[in-house]
Amino acid sequence: MRSMTAAALGAALAVGAGPVRSEPALGDVSAKMRARVEAGEVAGVVTLVTDPRKVLHLEAVGAADRATGAPLKADSIFWIASMTKPITATAVLMLQEEGKLSVDDPVGKYLPELAQLKTPDGTEHRITLRHLLTHTSGMGEISPAESASCRTLADTIPLYAAKPLKFTPGSQWTYCQSSINTAARVVEVVSRKSFPEFLAERLFRPLGMKDTTFYLTPEQLPRLAKSYSRTPDGKLQEAPNRLLQGKSPTDRDRFPAANGGLFSTAGDYGRFARMILNRGSLNGKQYLQPESVALMTSLQTGELKTGFTPGNGWGLGWCVIREPQGVTGMLSPGSFGHGGAYGTQAWIDPVKKLAFVLMVQRSDFPNSDASELRQDFQQAAVDVLSRR
Repeated sequence: MRSMTAAALGAALAVGAGPVRSEPALGDVSAKMRARVEAGEVAGVVTLVTDPRKVLHLEAVGAADRATGAPLKADSIFWIASMTKPITATAVLMLQEEGKLSVDDPVGKYLPELAQLKTPDGTEHRITLRHLLTHTSGMGEISPAESASCRTLADTIPLYAAKPLKFTPGSQWTYCQSSINTAARVVEVVSRKSFPEFLAERLFRPLGMKDTTFYLTPEQLPRLAKSYSRTPDGKLQEAPNRLLQGKSPTDRDRFPAANGGLFSTAGDYGRFARMILNRGSLNGKQYLQPESVALMTSLQTGELKTGFTPGNGWGLGWCVIREPQGVTGMLSPGSFGHGGAYGTQAWIDPVKKLAFVLMVQRSDFPNSDASELRQDFQQAAVDVLSRR
């Protein structure tokens, strides 16, 4: 891979290269993001800020492909990884509203293979959907090789069932990929639809999230931003997408990973975030009742230590900020959100009535939730909007 020329870098740094430009009032966000790109921290950034009514800011800075100099655009597509988890929780809550399940139901009611999970001492435990969505189930994880052997969510369940529980459900918080995939399999069993079909019918198409999918189409593929890592001397190099395990993003020969398999755009995820910010409603359509949104986004884990930055608790599929500090210091108590493995972030502040979406593709952030890039973006946006 060749390095970007100065001319190519200049072109890629053209602000608002995508179809929607930033409002001038959020220029401080642009300056902060440009600085991070010019420092070689990331190849490019798309940022979005929305209030309950409309998008206040949407901007692309930097490159989608450093080798060619192709600029990032506002509609560039990103692997959003664990930002899939709140969408999975939304699907579960939709079915609870319809009376088809309860988050306090035992998982074994829907998946008999998981009815008799035991800790290593042989004690049998009952796990619930609430345990699954709060990362308190204690379920074991499968290996990358086992994951690669699965073509459907149903294929994962016998593998999960073969793993002993790590602890008594509800007694600890441990970030758990298997539990989220299990919740999605319950959605399939209850709805009698595949998980991708359920999300497309109930969320993505109605919300206008046309680029949010587990499997890209050939037409979408050219808009996928390249992933990068940093070398020991601080230079960016192209990196493979670990979700795909060598397969194409268009390849359907892999299970729809509810724990982190979605691709999306800033605009698409912004629509989802605005719906949640509006207590389940967008453009006159009610997707979730306000009570369900409140349940998902309120603390469910008591005093358990959770999350990847200090001061957090956990809701149903969402990280909840109890005590803002450091990277969350500009947000209000009770704000909530989720990050992704390659640095993507979405956070919603119900007090300030703002949602923030950050899209980047860097594979080796030490802790993407704690990145200075995230802090710069959110702080600059809050500072500018507070002066309005």
